[in-house]
Amino acid sequence: MRHPGARPQRPGGWQRPRPVLAPRVYAVTQWSSNARERRIVAVVVTFNRLGLLQRLLARLAEVEGLAHVLVLDNASTDGTGEWLASRAATGATPGLLARSLPTNRGGAGGFHDGLAWAIDLDADLVWLMDDDGVPDADSLERLLRHDGDLDFWGPAVLAEHDPTRLCFPIRLPGGSRVVHDMASVEEAAHEGLIRDVVIPFNGVLVTAALVDRIGLPREEFFIWGDDVEYLWRAREAGARCATVVDAHFLHPATDDLGTPMMFGRTTFNHSPSDLKHYCMARNNVVNLRDYRGGLHATAFVLKTFWFYTFTRPSLARLRLSVSAMRAGLRSDFTGHERFLR
Repeated sequence: MRHPGARPQRPGGWQRPRPVLAPRVYAVTQWSSNARERRIVAVVVTFNRLGLLQRLLARLAEVEGLAHVLVLDNASTDGTGEWLASRAATGATPGLLARSLPTNRGGAGGFHDGLAWAIDLDADLVWLMDDDGVPDADSLERLLRHDGDLDFWGPAVLAEHDPTRLCFPIRLPGGSRVVHDMASVEEAAHEGLIRDVVIPFNGVLVTAALVDRIGLPREEFFIWGDDVEYLWRAREAGARCATVVDAHFLHPATDDLGTPMMFGRTTFNHSPSDLKHYCMARNNVVNLRDYRGGLHATAFVLKTFWFYTFTRPSLARLRLSVSAMRAGLRSDFTGHERFLR
């Protein structure tokens, strides 16, 4: 007999275990157009970016309709915790609630706790974002036009230095085409949406009903891949996901994302940070194995070897990659901690 918490078996006998998530003790009320006004709670995760956090909170103060702005501080050392405490105590930022975590648990841990906190505050919709981006003043308004039709949706995420460019490349649904500019996104949109595509945790909305169905982000991922895993989990559960093309969120661009390789036939998410690379390699091989199957995971391993053998040769990076991927396949999510000391 199959364990009650297990997923249906996939072809070939392979079975993905259900992620272990924090128990949920809240109830979710289904909403209709005749029910009470939606309760929207924003969640921001921050670490050592006080200036950018202040900019973001100033923008959120301009947005109407937010019941609360929850800030999860990942044990910052730049005065963020003290600044948040003073703002919350004096009421200088209406609706602001802040928690400083005892240790840095990364974006994954922050969004895990922040999303649970928002649901505990009876949120119907949760607006999730990192501290280094900023939504357009009308971004939430434009997103809410699709409330009731979507479960997990967000804005186009644009490069802050050049808003005609996407901050993160998008693979268009139904093919292999990857686009990097806003004009291509607008051209591909249908009724203002790119269906089944969303860039999680960059100004995205998620319904409490969906959280009740799929649980919370995998906090053990720390950084990198927790957002993709949550999106893929939502899709697998039948969630209606989309990018709203006329809603915008500005974010600093990362030049090494999507580094060309194999003579320009594909790209690789190289990062100069050992911490980021370790988490990317570990979490990506787990996501691919769990949601796409062993062949996709193997292809990622081979792609990593190619990149650090031919594209940007580095024996040290090859060793780090092997260590990270082995850890992921063993469900060991502690190896990144050595980079935090």
